[in-house]
Amino acid sequence: MNLFAALIRRELILALRHAGDSLAALMFFVIAASLFPFALGPSPRVLAGIAPGVVWVVALLAALLPLNRLFGADYEDGSLDLLMVSGLPASAVAFGKIIGHWLTTGLPLLVIAGPVAIMLRLDADAVPQLLGTLLPGTLLFSLVGGMSAAITLGARGGTVLLPLIALPLMIPAVIFGAAGAITAHPAAEFAMLFGLLALFLPLAPLAAGAALRAAVS
Repeated sequence: MNLFAALIRRELILALRHAGDSLAALMFFVIAASLFPFALGPSPRVLAGIAPGVVWVVALLAALLPLNRLFGADYEDGSLDLLMVSGLPASAVAFGKIIGHWLTTGLPLLVIAGPVAIMLRLDADAVPQLLGTLLPGTLLFSLVGGMSAAITLGARGGTVLLPLIALPLMIPAVIFGAAGAITAHPAAEFAMLFGLLALFLPLAPLAAGAALRAAVS
């Protein structure tokens, strides 16, 4: 547990040193969401109707931006080889870095999603429900994104392959998350989101760990 905690602390320190990556994801989230009022007009009714879907889709795309560095930077400078022989299982190394991604990208997106939704004229009373769907959603983005980043690590054209692998796996979360944000009784949508989370929580670190072992071997 001490090694695992040290790994997460290392990820947070590196994120602070390269704060531009996380800041770029947040800026992309805000700017991309701000484009919709210009394209569709300022009608509060129209904007409120699309706000949950816009927030979900733009959050997904923003979460993908820092994934190239999730394992890539350590792979290039040799740090990944040291992590793999640190005494932690490969799946634990992958899981620690995935947690680091969520803490530095997913959690800030979750915090800023409320003001962005209000900017899109979503009723303030509906914001907690939207954030409730985004909590498991951002966790899923980090899990699936981290797994995809590990699978494409070292591959030719990995930057292009990463979203091609990750996006289809994230579509169910977007469907149920956006629907759950606007449904009066979202119990079924929440059940599906947490079901997906229960599936990927063990699967993603195991698959990512196997991919990391293959990449450094």
